[in-house]
Amino acid sequence: MIDKAFDFARKYHNDQKRLSGEPYIVHPIAVAKILAELGLDEETIAASLLHDLLEDTICSREELQGEFGETIARLVEGVTKLSQIPFKDEHSYQVENLRKMFLVMAHDIRVVLIKPADRLHNMRTIDYLPPEKRERIAMETLQIYAPLAHRLGIYRIKWELEDLSFKVLNPEMYENISNHVMKTRKERELYIEEVKRILLAELEKLGINAFVQGRPKHFYSIYQKMKRKNLSLNEVMDLHAVRVIVNTVAECYTVLGVVHSLWRPIPGHFDDYIAMPKSNMYQSLHTTVVGPGGEPLEVQIRTWNMHRVAEYGIAAHWRYKEGKRRIDSMEEKISWLRSLLDWQKDVISIDEFSESIETELSEIDEVYVFTPKGDILALPKGSTPVDFAYAIHTDVGNTCVGAIVNNRIVPLDYELQHGDIVKILTSSHGTPSRDWLKFVKTSRAKTKIKQWFRKKELRERESLVKKGREILIRDIKQRGEDDQKVLASGKLNAVAKEFGFLSEEDLLLGIAEGTISVTSILQKLLGFRIVEEKKEPERKSHGPVGVEVGGVDGVQVNLARCCNPVPGDDIIGYVTKGRGITVHRVDCKSLKSFDPNRLIAVRWQRAIEGTFPVRIKIEAFDRPGLVADISREIASFGLNIDSMNVKVRRSGMAEISMTIRVKDLNFLYNLFGRIREINSVINIQREG
Repeated sequence: MIDKAFDFARKYHNDQKRLSGEPYIVHPIAVAKILAELGLDEETIAASLLHDLLEDTICSREELQGEFGETIARLVEGVTKLSQIPFKDEHSYQVENLRKMFLVMAHDIRVVLIKPADRLHNMRTIDYLPPEKRERIAMETLQIYAPLAHRLGIYRIKWELEDLSFKVLNPEMYENISNHVMKTRKERELYIEEVKRILLAELEKLGINAFVQGRPKHFYSIYQKMKRKNLSLNEVMDLHAVRVIVNTVAECYTVLGVVHSLWRPIPGHFDDYIAMPKSNMYQSLHTTVVGPGGEPLEVQIRTWNMHRVAEYGIAAHWRYKEGKRRIDSMEEKISWLRSLLDWQKDVISIDEFSESIETELSEIDEVYVFTPKGDILALPKGSTPVDFAYAIHTDVGNTCVGAIVNNRIVPLDYELQHGDIVKILTSSHGTPSRDWLKFVKTSRAKTKIKQWFRKKELRERESLVKKGREILIRDIKQRGEDDQKVLASGKLNAVAKEFGFLSEEDLLLGIAEGTISVTSILQKLLGFRIVEEKKEPERKSHGPVGVEVGGVDGVQVNLARCCNPVPGDDIIGYVTKGRGITVHRVDCKSLKSFDPNRLIAVRWQRAIEGTFPVRIKIEAFDRPGLVADISREIASFGLNIDSMNVKVRRSGMAEISMTIRVKDLNFLYNLFGRIREINSVINIQREG
């Protein structure tokens, strides 16, 4: 399988070069070598040879699956997805969210082993990149990949990633530490040899076969210790360290006793990670003593099995035995996030490790998604693009009309997944829908949607109150009365109470909504005078019921088809040649080309029956059931659709033009409000 993967990768990378000038295939070979040194299985090594094919060549997932099967295709796809996650070095919480989201996107823990190996080889060859890109990659490595290797217990990769990043980000300090280590190397080696001689002599007396070695000095860890403990370089380098490896756990504790009998232990510097392993399965005894010459000496004590786990972490458990893996199938389900978090359990075996990870996953109730600029948002599981929009800003939520996730349009109730890149589409005509309350998850989104509708209702009430006042004032003036005097008399509030309204505003609202007759109110306000006004005959036209023409009798009256006026519209008449008077809306575009001398005043009658045609246009994101939802809403108003035409653009935007029949303008506006609340509707307006 590995030979086949090599040949397949070489074919697709054949014409590609790295910035170093080397053939590109050198990189996947190096990554495979790192993983082979960790002792991983042939599927993982084969996937590492193929890991850049989906991102950097024309090879498709289908072809990969056909050649190597679903498992390897899934591993390569997992590595590709992680490579596409944007990194922004801004805030610590963003970095932590990125780590979490980085991990929850994987389906197989082997993906998490391939990616750090990929990054390690890239860091080894980073000198070929421009300085700015080197720094960005080094920072990403230090903040994401090195902690990831640490949490998985792969220390040999962790140390190298840290030191290579440190060299790029702080070359001067790196050079200082490197030079100091080289200068003191001989002296430290002599000191460690003396410690080994003394310790091995004592252990030999007890029949313990031990391996003692000096622990290597990692430059970044030296630098971190300098910062953490506020020590100089000389003070940090005075601390010597050895590691003792034995065969059994019992021998570990025996060695500890020998060390403490030879040299005085420093209080507060002992940790038993054998009895209480770290979350990444690391086990050792740690102690610090006053060693030969009165110098501090750190001692690590572990078994060979513990040493293997400390070096390779979870990779140490990914082995084959007689052609079969020795691990539980649960590991295939281990999520990235489970590996990243700090487990609060004693983990000794691989089974316990897997179980602790499973437990942690069940407690994760967030989903991590990206803005188009690369910022990360943590939202509750089950969140939708609407939740995302309100998390960005209230105005974005209130004007949201659609969403694009991973470069494709999705419905607003789409459930966001880890790693989704979300773009919210807004429109100045966009408004919230009550339907959103059925699927949003965040309390912020729910609160903001409800607030918007409360404000809308308040605005509508204020508008209707204003309209009711205008109707009342108009009718008062038509009867030759001074509206200011009539309304200033204070009678209106009393009249409101007399009719059972709580306030003057409620009365005016009733006028606008038609729940109370203006005539009955005027009878209370003006008394007998209204009767006198009623005696004046009104001129009526022979045209359609509903329109009165001032000063003209017996003429034909028609409603203009160009603008389709309905009761409630401000209207004006135009005297045509041979076709009587045509009634237009005052904002009709056709009026600009008409002779102004032929315009005539017209008005709607007070009692109008029947329905009037009106053309409307609806813009929305196309989706299954869109036209049905709109038609259902129109039918709920008891209206008929005379005609309808639907066009869908390549962008996925639908334009729906239709002619319906309504009673008046208020009826139309109420319908508009309901249609705007339909999911994916962006705008609705009259045509003409």
